[in-house]
Amino acid sequence: MIKTVFSIDLPVLENMHILKNRMEPLTLTGKEKRVCIVTGIHGDELEGQYICYEIMRRIQDNLHHLHGIIDIYPSLNPLGMDSLTRGIPAFDLDLNRCFPGDPDGDMSENAAAKVVEDILGSYLCIDLHSSNVFLREIPQVRMIEENASMLLPYAKLLNLDFVWVHPSATVQNATLAHALNTNGVPTVAVEMGTGMRITKQFGDQITEGIFCLLKEIGMWDGEVITPKTPIISSEGHREVTMVHADVSGIFLPAVEHWIGVKKGDVIGDIVNTLTGSIEQHIISPCDGMVFTLREYPVVNSGSLIVRILGGDL
Repeated sequence: MIKTVFSIDLPVLENMHILKNRMEPLTLTGKEKRVCIVTGIHGDELEGQYICYEIMRRIQDNLHHLHGIIDIYPSLNPLGMDSLTRGIPAFDLDLNRCFPGDPDGDMSENAAAKVVEDILGSYLCIDLHSSNVFLREIPQVRMIEENASMLLPYAKLLNLDFVWVHPSATVQNATLAHALNTNGVPTVAVEMGTGMRITKQFGDQITEGIFCLLKEIGMWDGEVITPKTPIISSEGHREVTMVHADVSGIFLPAVEHWIGVKKGDVIGDIVNTLTGSIEQHIISPCDGMVFTLREYPVVNSGSLIVRILGGDL
């Protein structure tokens, strides 16, 4: 059942619509839990598109297994997706810095308010993100420490590799996840892959995890896998170490994504393609696991190269 969440007329006879697809069980009792799956807040984040498709396809083929309501919002920023831009085009705004929105505000604030209003009252929200075009991320959930007790039980069911629990001070207060978590809807923010592309392997991994979660909360009685047990950054005193470029050039990685490195290992080189020289050896400052790796090879001084989950491997 396709429903319109927000609609507005635009110049030159154009318009913008934020739509959702509601999937309901064959028989409604009036007591069903509702789970919302949202993606496309940023126009260059496409990994969630495949996941939305797979969830709808599997449920439509096995509707008798569904025992709750699932609302799927595949594109909260349709203008960004249509124009291949991360933010809202023409306004140069990051929609994920506009929540909880304002019904009397400008277009972006109004849209954000309508989305929050539509999701409020649901049992759970899964907020699917990709990385940007510069970095590649393993499938992971990020949450602040104060929400960990509420969100970790759900995150552990999502078939993830990693859960990053970090201090509250690092979180933007105007994100959709923050707006919903502070208004009574537990919201798990998932990050994976790279901007402007779809990694089917990651999509399949998270899709299986979503069905595991739905089964655990009584909304799905079909067969599911046994989800992965994720590494959790807050356990075992693991720390996240970031390594940045000191010079500009072309980054050539010497490691692969999601592998272990030792302190002193070469992560890669930044080279000068005019002189044929190596400008910087990127050296791992600690033992750990590479969970973020530079994807786009052109770097400047200060560019993020890797994030390493430190501690014992």
